[in-house]
Amino acid sequence: MTTSKLPSDFLWGFATASYQIEGSPDADGRLPANWDTFTSIPGKVADGSSGAVACDSYNRTDEDIALLKQCRAKAYRFSLSWSRIIPLGGRNDPVNEKGIQHYVKFVDDLLAAGITPMVTLFHWDLPDNLDKRYGGFLNKEEFVADFANYARVVYKALPKVKHWITFNEPWCSSILGYSTGLFAPGRTSDRTKSAEGDSSREPWIVGHSLLVAHGAAVKVYRDEFKPQNGGEIGITLNGDWAMPWDPENPADVEACDRKIEFSISWFADPVYFGKYPDSMRKQLGDRLPEFTEEDAALVKGSNDFYGMNHYCANYIKNKTGEADPDDFLGNLESLLEDKNGTPVGPETQSAWLQPHPEGFRKLLKWLSDRYGKPKIYVTENGTSLKGENDLPIDQLLNDEFRVNYFRGYIAAMADSYTLDGVNVRAYMAWSLLDNFEWAEGYETRFGVTYVDYEGGQKRHPKKSAKEIGNFFDQYIEKS
Repeated sequence: MTTSKLPSDFLWGFATASYQIEGSPDADGRLPANWDTFTSIPGKVADGSSGAVACDSYNRTDEDIALLKQCRAKAYRFSLSWSRIIPLGGRNDPVNEKGIQHYVKFVDDLLAAGITPMVTLFHWDLPDNLDKRYGGFLNKEEFVADFANYARVVYKALPKVKHWITFNEPWCSSILGYSTGLFAPGRTSDRTKSAEGDSSREPWIVGHSLLVAHGAAVKVYRDEFKPQNGGEIGITLNGDWAMPWDPENPADVEACDRKIEFSISWFADPVYFGKYPDSMRKQLGDRLPEFTEEDAALVKGSNDFYGMNHYCANYIKNKTGEADPDDFLGNLESLLEDKNGTPVGPETQSAWLQPHPEGFRKLLKWLSDRYGKPKIYVTENGTSLKGENDLPIDQLLNDEFRVNYFRGYIAAMADSYTLDGVNVRAYMAWSLLDNFEWAEGYETRFGVTYVDYEGGQKRHPKKSAKEIGNFFDQYIEKS
């Protein structure tokens, strides 16, 4: 524990995403999302699974709210299934009243339980029809118009929601969906994985579409709903801290900023400055789209808060010579050991994740300095635990590793607020529930609650579910 504090109105809770927990893919008029289609292709998910049942949260909203209350959560960040609300996705397609009413009731029930809803409009599950109809994100004009319409339908239905997020991690939608092909729709230049895709160009087109769609949805909210409803809106970006592989090598030191620019500033710079980072323009040239005057005006200034998803850190090693056309990192290597073989942190079940709480504090400061001290909401932070899925339940529920992760990261966040002057005002732990972990299926668990997938999706809170509230009790100042 440190002597640092968090403000008395600090908002904390847990986060989930619709496709990862809801299940019920055919219920009440829902039609397929691109992840339903993607998971049906053999080999795309580690254990061959899908979100067809997941945590069955569509039918267990009461259980999830009871769980949030048991954990003493003040807030819950969840996402909506576009495919439930406008099953075919488009602006001229029918709106599904049953899908809307599911979320209306859920928001009402959360508020009645004293839990603040934080709603994400889009967490990767695009109505499959839009991919088939016009290529989804690859068609900026069509997608922006359809997303703005979807946003308007949702804002109108949920006036009691005061905290909105447009997109979750557009980097993942762009790079994992259109460069590496690891996520839906799985497009990539690698013809062993996909018959279609151009990894050198499509991710940058997709990122551009998502930014403009974000700006359009924010404009709809500010023009048509905020005057009477109040509330705030932003976008959530993912990114990890970068440390030089060789601190004595100026090229490695310089590459660290470039790594963050290619992951975070790709989206944050247009929102705060109206332009892409110079490092990206230099490497990508005309493959990185230009903003029209109209689009730049939509995007610049379109954040009431900065949504931050963060998990770990990496060592960064500069590459010499010309960048590969398919490179998306910034012509560098992202590693888990430095030149002396020192690891970033302990291993987890996720090959990409090794805890390093000091990096969290440093990245908070980096973002605060670059973007003029914005209000920051940490919208995801959490860890998997190596071998957790294979443990007997009594050991699995005693997740001391995850407890220590949250202890270290929440302490680092409090230090950033108290000692570094970072305006961090909210924190959502990932995740409330073990769930469908995208391409990793159900082999990886991130939840503070064990979900017994074989035993009817029964929930069992782990030690971490009980400890997070205790940490915040110690840090949040009494009003």
